[in-house]
Amino acid sequence: MSLPWLDRKVFHMARNDRIRRTFTLQFKKDAVALLKEGRSASDVARSLGIARSLLQRWKDQLDRKRPPEVFPAMGNQTPEGQELAELRKKLRRVTEERDILKKALAFFAEDES
Repeated sequence: MSLPWLDRKVFHMARNDRIRRTFTLQFKKDAVALLKEGRSASDVARSLGIARSLLQRWKDQLDRKRPPEVFPAMGNQTPEGQELAELRKKLRRVTEERDILKKALAFFAEDES
């Protein structure tokens, strides 16, 4: 007996179970240093097992910013970035509270009728 819905579910789960790789700041700097030595981006990316576009993005970020500001996702957020993250979190919580209150109001208004 075949269960077609099970096959789709397993396929869907397999597709979304990708592991996100993270790289240290030193690894990124070393990869960009290889580029600056004159090696091609494709060659460096292939030897490190990363996408060429990712390597190019790291190079652009290092060229554009000072070292402490490079790669803010690595815990090097600026004060403005930290404040923005906190405000987004607070907004998300307040929005959820508002939605719950709306549902409660609708429930009790329906009960009175």
